[in-house]
Amino acid sequence: MPIAVDIDVMLARRKMSVGELAERVGITPANLAVLKNGRAKAVRFATLAALCEVLECQPGDLLRWETETEAETEDETEDASNS
Repeated sequence: MPIAVDIDVMLARRKMSVGELAERVGITPANLAVLKNGRAKAVRFATLAALCEVLECQPGDLLRWETETEAETEDETEDASNS
């Protein structure tokens, strides 16, 4: 997917766990994991706004567009590291 999600980067910068972020945003850890891992098909603006508020960031800090080639390369790298 050409939209990459960088929630893990912001979590590391804020020294916050996925569980803490999910609780503070008001979503389940499972739904946050789907979003964080790039498997979500959509995200509500209200959820995006809550993420930005809790993480004290802008939407562009969490989401970025990349070309299909970049996305495929990233997917291949993730698949190799999971093996």
